[in-house]
Amino acid sequence: MTSEITLFVNPTAGSGRGARAALPAASALRAAGFSVRTILGEDAADGLARAREPVAGGTGALVAVGGDGMANLALQAVAGTRTPLGLVAAGTGNDFARALGLPVGDPAASGRLIADALKADRLRDVDLGRVNGTWFGTVLASGFDSRVNDRGNRMRLPAGRFKYDVAMLAELAAFRPFAYRLTLDDGETREIEATLVAVGNGSSYGGGMRICPGADLGDGLFDITVVGDCTRTTLLKIFPRVYRGTHVEHPVVSVHRAARVELLAEGITGYADGEPLGPLPLVADCIPAAVRVALP
Repeated sequence: MTSEITLFVNPTAGSGRGARAALPAASALRAAGFSVRTILGEDAADGLARAREPVAGGTGALVAVGGDGMANLALQAVAGTRTPLGLVAAGTGNDFARALGLPVGDPAASGRLIADALKADRLRDVDLGRVNGTWFGTVLASGFDSRVNDRGNRMRLPAGRFKYDVAMLAELAAFRPFAYRLTLDDGETREIEATLVAVGNGSSYGGGMRICPGADLGDGLFDITVVGDCTRTTLLKIFPRVYRGTHVEHPVVSVHRAARVELLAEGITGYADGEPLGPLPLVADCIPAAVRVALP
């Protein structure tokens, strides 16, 4: 393995935490004997193009510094290759890092962990989801949660994550279930009324909301959480339980497992790792052992 490591940095992640986190992470890698090259892009497309170059050139690892959005962008560069992915979790959500048991908010520790894992060949192949050629590591969201994302992304004020709280209140005021057509693997198509359908490769989204608490990154299957037709009052009762993962015990919630999921619903955008995929219908496939990750 080459001793050159590529640090892929989002300077805006976590209100600037991404840029600040790059320095101690790079220092830890250099102290371990690695040569570190840092890249960042003017935008997502430029960043991805820049990240693909060292991957194609044989870099020892691509290390994403930022949150789930940056991890998602890095996945587009390394998935399906043998180039290891390292994560320095320095964003707002960091759900992919949490699913992998990696440090959050400690870039020096992350850098040391990545260096140790590369030297000891302590790498694990984990599953990813794929939709129309786009990879994701955590959860494909659709329904009420994605409508909150839609509304929040359209809002200019208030700034920061608070706007998503405001967006949630607005969506609750307009709350209604959605008519879905759901097909799992090659089975029968189900027509259901649902508040949301979440397709989990990982267990959480939104910074620790364990929407698919049983999801396993190594079993070759998605966990699909369906919150069925319910009232606004029931949804408000279920919602706080998502952080503990106990919402799946509620009778209005069902969990399914499949390697392929087809979702169809009118007026719903799919989001994966917090990034928009586009309007439904969408087909997601779980791809076993799609990326190599440096682990503790």
